[in-house]
Amino acid sequence: MLKNTCKTLTAWLRRHRAACLGLLAGLAALGLFAAARGNRAAMDWWLAHVSMPVKRGISALVNPLPFSACELGATVLIVGALAFLVRAIRRAVKGQKGALPAWLLHVAVLVVWGYAGVCALWGTQYYGTSFAGRAGMQSPAVSVEQLAAVTDYFAARVNETADAVPRDESSLFTVEKTEILQSCTGLYTPLLERWPFLDGPERHPKPAVYSKLMSAWGFTGYLCPLVGESTLNVDSPAVFLPVTVAHELAHQRGVAAEQEANFVGVMAATAGGNAAYQYSGWLFGYLHLSNALYSADPDLARASYAALCAEAQADMADNNAYWKQWEGPVKETGEKVYTAFLQGYGQKLGMRSYGACVDLLVEEFLPYTTTGGLTAE
Repeated sequence: MLKNTCKTLTAWLRRHRAACLGLLAGLAALGLFAAARGNRAAMDWWLAHVSMPVKRGISALVNPLPFSACELGATVLIVGALAFLVRAIRRAVKGQKGALPAWLLHVAVLVVWGYAGVCALWGTQYYGTSFAGRAGMQSPAVSVEQLAAVTDYFAARVNETADAVPRDESSLFTVEKTEILQSCTGLYTPLLERWPFLDGPERHPKPAVYSKLMSAWGFTGYLCPLVGESTLNVDSPAVFLPVTVAHELAHQRGVAAEQEANFVGVMAATAGGNAAYQYSGWLFGYLHLSNALYSADPDLARASYAALCAEAQADMADNNAYWKQWEGPVKETGEKVYTAFLQGYGQKLGMRSYGACVDLLVEEFLPYTTTGGLTAE
């Protein structure tokens, strides 16, 4: 019996030799990534000469499409995998041995090579020189006084820009989402003189067909690393859509770490002349600063919030109410999965890294307050 089993297995392996070799090659590619990612010089070379050129080339092809190529590709792959699974089950029921293992093998090849592609075109981004390193920013220690000063500075900018955007009868931000997605051309131009490494081709963010599914998983947008395309959640409130666009475009321009993409997104959104982007950027920055301040000194945070205009408070309450309805196991699972993804690339803060832009914001904007300089450690 053992001899027959071995013969059957050998015959099955020979019949699926190409898939087996493909799986081994994919695992070898992942091993190469794991071995090379500790060499920053090698990662910087790869990013400059391979990863970024490839992503920009592919994104140029999909950019004219009015829909998300990433969503279409994912849909085709999932539907195709399910269709082949149904076929494999039917064959197994009819007595064809090895049908289901063959399906598993081919899915494994697809998953391994897909992940290898993500590592090559995006994972390497985490191991090159960071935005802060290229920009010469230090993120020194921040005192509660300095944090409070910058939080109040952002609150003042929010109050200044809140009246410049359209609002409904409930005083809520009502800029059309299609207008937001279409008005991001030139968003990064004001930053290029200071940070020329952020230069790159203009790309249009795409509205997500599966926006509600993104909300259920707790996502406002994502960059598809395989095609260099940004897809945005257009079901969530519009108030933070402009700064989320800026965040995703930061990823497209080579800023990998989430905390740095948040900072760069705020800088891009607030630097231009688009009122919707300015207000969204100031409010988003205020949100992260005030959350950090609340952890350090709740009384100061409450005083800062009390100084915020009624329109901004309404926008924040509306956004909080929207996301509260999605609280539950699906969102928790989504956050855990993405946290594991980030930590797999050395981003130890995981999902919390979205709030770690605070140090960079304080370093950047403290000179505009009356508090004084930072204390380096």
